[in-house]
Amino acid sequence: MATDGFYRLPPAARTERLRALAVAALARWGVRGGRAPEVVKCRENTVFRVTAPDGRRAALRIHRPGYHTDAALRSELAWMEALRGAGVAVPAVVPTASGAPFAVVRVRGVPEPRQVDMMTWMAGAPLGTIEHGPAVTDLRATFRAVGRLAARLHDHARGWSPPAGFVRHAWDEAGLLGPAPLWGRFWLAGGLGAAERRLIARARDRARGALAPYGRPPRRYGLIHADFNLDNMLLDGDRVVLLDFDDSGFGWHLFDLATVWTLFHGADCAAPMRAGVIEGYRRERDLPDEEVERLPLFELARAFSYLGWVESRRETATARALAPRVAALACDLAEAYLRRPVTKTG
Repeated sequence: MATDGFYRLPPAARTERLRALAVAALARWGVRGGRAPEVVKCRENTVFRVTAPDGRRAALRIHRPGYHTDAALRSELAWMEALRGAGVAVPAVVPTASGAPFAVVRVRGVPEPRQVDMMTWMAGAPLGTIEHGPAVTDLRATFRAVGRLAARLHDHARGWSPPAGFVRHAWDEAGLLGPAPLWGRFWLAGGLGAAERRLIARARDRARGALAPYGRPPRRYGLIHADFNLDNMLLDGDRVVLLDFDDSGFGWHLFDLATVWTLFHGADCAAPMRAGVIEGYRRERDLPDEEVERLPLFELARAFSYLGWVESRRETATARALAPRVAALACDLAEAYLRRPVTKTG
C-alpha cells in the first residue's frame, strides 16, 4: 500500500489502514491473535475496541498526528492515572509490555508514525452524542452526577502536584480568544457571511476584555478536562465515567461546565442539563451565584472554539455535519452576549 494520498482516501479506506496500524500496535502490548479491532469512534483520533484471546477488552486509541508532543501525551496519561488513584471514575492506562504509557507505531499505508495508547474498557452507555443530544431520560439527575464528577476532578487538580516535565496546552485568553486560538481563527470560518464575521469580532473583543480581569486564581483556574461532551461520558448504573482527556489542559473551571450544554443551546434539554450540573457541582465544591452569572462568557468562548474546530477539521464527517449548526450557535450566543450589561467580568 502506498502512503501517497492517504488523506484523499474515502473515510472507510483510511479507517482500514488505521485498523492495520492497530493490529501492529497490539504487539507492543504483547497481544497477538484474538478478534480484529472494532471501530468505536473515528473523528480526529481513531478508537478501536480490542479483545485479547483470553476475552479481556480494552480501548486502543490512535492519535491524529501533530496535536500533542510525546511529553504532552505522557502528561495527559499521568493525570488520568492520578485521578483514578484518587477514586475519580476514569479509565486506567494500560502500559505496553515494556512498561511505557504509550507506543509510537508506523506501518506502510499511513504516512506518519502515530502515538497509540490503551485504556481499560469501561462499562456503561454513552450519555448521548454531540450530533443528536442526550440519550438518558432523567436529565436533571444524570447531569447532577456529571456536575459532581466535574467538581471532584477540579478539586483533585487543585491539590495535585504534577510530575517534572508535565506540559499541556492552555485554554486561557490566548488559547480561546487570542490571535491564534488552539482550534483556529474562528472569526474567519468559511461558513460566515460578512455581517456574521463583524458580529463575532465584536463579541470576541468584548469577551477578551472580560477574561483578563476575571483572573486565574486556583479556585477558578487549573487543569480541566475541556471536553465534557456527551460522547465522552458513560452512565454505569448511577455512576458517570469520564473518557478521553485528549483536549485536557489548563483553563477555567467554568469552561468545563459550559462545555456540557453549550452545543444544545435553545433545545429543551439544555436547561435541565445546566441546572443539574450546577446542582451537582455545588454538592461537592463551592460555586457562588456570582460565578454562575459569568457562565455566558464561557458558553460564548466554548461556541467560538467549536466554530474553530469545525473549520479546521473539515476532513471529518462530524465537523462537516455540525458546521451549519455551530455557526448559528456562535452567532446566537454572540448576539445575546453583546446585549448583556457591561461588567468588569463579562
